[in-house]
Amino acid sequence: MTATGAWLFWPAALLPAAAWALVVMFFRDPPRQAEGDGFLAPADGKVVDVTPVGADGRLRTEGTRIGIFMSLLDCHVNRSPCAAAVAAIEHHDGGYLDARRPEASQANESATILLTHTRGGRQFQVVVRQIAGLVARRIVTDLRVGQQLAAGQRIGMIKFGSRVEVLLPAELIGRIGVQVGQTVRAGRTVLVHPPGQEAPS
Repeated sequence: MTATGAWLFWPAALLPAAAWALVVMFFRDPPRQAEGDGFLAPADGKVVDVTPVGADGRLRTEGTRIGIFMSLLDCHVNRSPCAAAVAAIEHHDGGYLDARRPEASQANESATILLTHTRGGRQFQVVVRQIAGLVARRIVTDLRVGQQLAAGQRIGMIKFGSRVEVLLPAELIGRIGVQVGQTVRAGRTVLVHPPGQEAPS
C-alpha cells in the first residue's frame, strides 16, 4: 500500500467505528438512582419550559408543565416520573417543528401517557408527553394500559432526541426543584418535591 493509500485507508476504516459508537451512545440505558424523594425527570436533557397550566383536556386541573429538550447526545430512554398505573396511551398526529420552540408542544406529533398516581390515599392524574421534533420522528412507548410502574422505570424512548414533558397537578407540587436552562437526568433528578417533603432552599 502506498503512503497515499494508507492515509486514505485509516479515515475510511474509522468511519464505521465512529458511526457504531454514536449508535451505542444514542441507545445507551444506564442504571439510575434517584437523588431524592419526589417526581423525577422523565428524560435526560435541558429544561426549556416550566409553565403553569389550566385545566386542559389532559391534566383536568390546574398544575405545572415542565418540558425537557433532548439533544442528539443525550440518553434517549424515557422514564416514569413516579410510581403509577398506566391509565391511557394516546397518539396524536402532527408536524415536526424544532422541539425547542414553545409551539412544538401542541403542533408536533406526540404520544400522551396518562398515569394514575396514588399519594396520601388519593389518586391523581400525572401526564407524560413524548413529542417528536425536527430530527427525531420515531416515538417508542413500551407500555400497556393497566401496567404498574415504579418511579424511574423505563417507559420508552424518542430516537435521536426531541422533547418530553411532565404535567403535574398543583396539589402534588410542594416546590419545583429545577429551573429553565438546568440539565437533568431521567430517573435521577427530582423535578418537583411534593407537599411536606420540600427540599430546603
